[in-house]
Amino acid sequence: MSDFFTASILVATIASGIRLATPYLFASLGETIGQKSGVLNLGVDGVMLLSAFFGYWTVLERDNLWLAVAVSLVVGLVMGLIYATITVFFHATQGISGIGIFLFGLGFSELMFRRQVGTPLPVDKLPKIEIPLLADIPWLGEALFQHNPLTYAAFLAVPVVVFMLNKTTFGMNVRAVGENPQAADSLGVSVARTRFIAIVIGNTFAGLAGAALVLELGIFQQNLTNGLGFIAVALVYFGAWRPVGVMTGSLLYGLVAATVLQWKAQGIIPRGASDIASMAPAVLTILALILLANRVPAPAALTRPFARH
Repeated sequence: MSDFFTASILVATIASGIRLATPYLFASLGETIGQKSGVLNLGVDGVMLLSAFFGYWTVLERDNLWLAVAVSLVVGLVMGLIYATITVFFHATQGISGIGIFLFGLGFSELMFRRQVGTPLPVDKLPKIEIPLLADIPWLGEALFQHNPLTYAAFLAVPVVVFMLNKTTFGMNVRAVGENPQAADSLGVSVARTRFIAIVIGNTFAGLAGAALVLELGIFQQNLTNGLGFIAVALVYFGAWRPVGVMTGSLLYGLVAATVLQWKAQGIIPRGASDIASMAPAVLTILALILLANRVPAPAALTRPFARH
């Protein structure tokens, strides 16, 4: 155990935790925007799977990492348009339609993988970018300032989303339709348009989460996310629908997962207990949700469809 607490291993674990947190952060930030508008999206995992596959396939076919990121983003946007149409205009039950999106993403990504690829093939990963001067800081530089561009983008998105939700007209409209859509409608705010845009933005973030996942791993396989999208939904509750809280939860999850992986690599965790140890991040999330339940109320109109009378 003492070997784990050397500076080099701690720094490597923190760096790994930040990388692991990236897809969770993208996905949960997008889900935060959607839920603040009153829409729950349980299809995040499916959107991530589709985005991850098509990004991966793009790298295989075109050998272009940035085109792959763009393709993943577009896939997320398209799935957002589909989900927004189903929930906003057809008033479908959000839980059921979200699960439908998840099952579609799970099945279609597996079908496409089998038909177009067949066997997992490694692809190039996004390169690390060292921030000048900051990357040279002993220990801190390696942990915080030597990551791929999508990791930086995910954390830079946090203040952007904070500003958008709290300082822009659109953000105020999002919060208004999530709390009291009838009142917002009476003041001239289009509930349908606001929710539609929020859903599309949220799913676009999920598309980036899929790209961040597959281009960090450098490979795709069936059910690559393994429930990551559902954890991202839980992290929105953990973070109390606040971007900074969501970031904290994502980092906590990533660091716990990285620690478990490091302990496995060093043999600290017995082989027979490795599967149980792998459950630690999910168990931690559940415990945190139980302890923090009702700390901050959810948006009042969450999951409630709106129709003008």
